[in-house]
Amino acid sequence: MFHGSIVAIVTPFNNHAVDEEKLRELVEFQIANGTDAIVPCGTTGESSTLSYEEHDRVIQIVVEQVNKRVPVIAGTGSNSTHEAIEITKHAKELGADGALLVTPYYNKPSQEGLYRHYKAVADAVALPQILYNVPGRTGVNLLPETVARLAEHSNIVAIKEATGSLQQASEVLALCGDKLDVLSGDDFITLPMMAAGAKGVISVTANIMPKEVSALVDAFNAGNMEEARRLHLYLLKISNAMFIESNPVPVKTAVSLMGKCSDEVRLPLAPLMEANKAKLISIMKEYKLI
Repeated sequence: MFHGSIVAIVTPFNNHAVDEEKLRELVEFQIANGTDAIVPCGTTGESSTLSYEEHDRVIQIVVEQVNKRVPVIAGTGSNSTHEAIEITKHAKELGADGALLVTPYYNKPSQEGLYRHYKAVADAVALPQILYNVPGRTGVNLLPETVARLAEHSNIVAIKEATGSLQQASEVLALCGDKLDVLSGDDFITLPMMAAGAKGVISVTANIMPKEVSALVDAFNAGNMEEARRLHLYLLKISNAMFIESNPVPVKTAVSLMGKCSDEVRLPLAPLMEANKAKLISIMKEYKLI
């Protein structure tokens, strides 16, 4: 259902408030450069420091600006199941085409707890939902066997697999077959994951190089392995640079260096350290982004 190059879009701020004008411009930049779907309020969108009102407003702006040209997949995860249900309901009411739900963080639920959490949200909200497994941030790993149980639910349509493990992604693909689409959650392994059967990527790098990330996915789908491999290797250095510090600090700095929004982030995130900023500038100049 959701496939291709999907951007986890940054949330631009200006003087501590959401910069609505810049957000709309970023949406247009993505669509003009071939992005297949947009995820507002994900990790890269700093969802954890948005107020409930801001969260709803960011989704609303993206839905309005996209105007049904591509799917909008709203980040609606929480470490409270009740809260995740309410946020997902709001996203549906605002017109989102789907929801991306990160595993509950900090609580460290068991696999049974994870299953019941996702099933409760899927039972409560008739909206296509994407599981989001990123244990490096949440402290819990949604195991392939649990994913396979959840794949039986009609409202659970995909997983963003961001363990960085090709083995785990392959096990999910082997267990779930055509019941669940797998999306790469790590830019630097999009190609090998697609070679194993993934349908695309939810990308950080696409914030600054949407055309190239989209071209990689399109080349693979067209059977042009030589071009897909070239783009994979070409994008590797810039994709690694997006994680020189915690996401989304580097990518938001990069978007700012391109003149597309402020580099303002919210505490506890801090601006990119000067030494890392110098490295990022050097790499971006190599790619002729600035």
